[in-house]
Amino acid sequence: MTSIKDLMTPGVQCVAADTTLQGAAQQMRELNVGALPICGNDDRLAGMITDRDIVTQCIADGGDPSTVTVGSLAKGTPIWVDAGGTAEEALELMSTNQIRRLPVIEDKRIVGIVSQADLALELAPGDVGNVVRDISKA
Repeated sequence: MTSIKDLMTPGVQCVAADTTLQGAAQQMRELNVGALPICGNDDRLAGMITDRDIVTQCIADGGDPSTVTVGSLAKGTPIWVDAGGTAEEALELMSTNQIRRLPVIEDKRIVGIVSQADLALELAPGDVGNVVRDISKA
C-alpha cells in the first residue's frame, strides 16, 4: 500500500496566525491554492484557512479582511494525517470531517498536503464516487 508521503504535495507553505485575511488571500493567489495551513515558526500545525473561510466567516459578515487575522478564524483541533498513514486512513478522515485537503504531519511538523484528488488517483474508479459523495454531504 502506498503511504501518504508518496501521495502528498510536499513543500507546503504555511501562513502565520497573525497574518491578515487579505495577506492570506494574496498568498493563496500567488501560490494558486485555495487553502493554507496555519503554522507557527516551528512548522507545527495550528489550523487551516480556506478561501471559503475568508468569504463566509469575514466578508459575508461585513468584516474587514485587512484587519481580521487568520488565527481569529482557526477553531478547534486541526485534522491531519501522519506521513506514514495510508490512503484509506486519509479518506476516512476526509469523509468523517467533510474536508478535501489534509495536512500531512511527520515528527510533529507539517511536511505536505494530501488532497481528495491525490487520493482519487489511488482508488478504484468505483470508490472515487463514494469518497466524493461522503466528503460533499451537506
